[in-house]
Amino acid sequence: MQTLISKEKFLEEHNKLSPSNLKATLVLLTKFQEEKKPLLKDNAWCLDKHRIPFISWLTNLPKEDKKTNRKSRAKEIFKNYPETHYEG
Repeated sequence: MQTLISKEKFLEEHNKLSPSNLKATLVLLTKFQEEKKPLLKDNAWCLDKHRIPFISWLTNLPKEDKKTNRKSRAKEIFKNYPETHYEG
């Protein structure tokens, strides 16, 4: 029997079972959902049914798409500020 779960629960379970190079984000799951609408027509996720197609899709993504969130987040966190010299 296939147990239907939410997208968030699917993400949590998938990331528990995956090595670091196959970890996912909600953004990636949403992109997968948009591209594979016939597979996910009722917005219900099943770990047994959707995980293998998701991994296959994920491994075929260009590297830029996989790291988009990480790069943009890093840019927001780390900024180069001009040096300020105080005379005291």
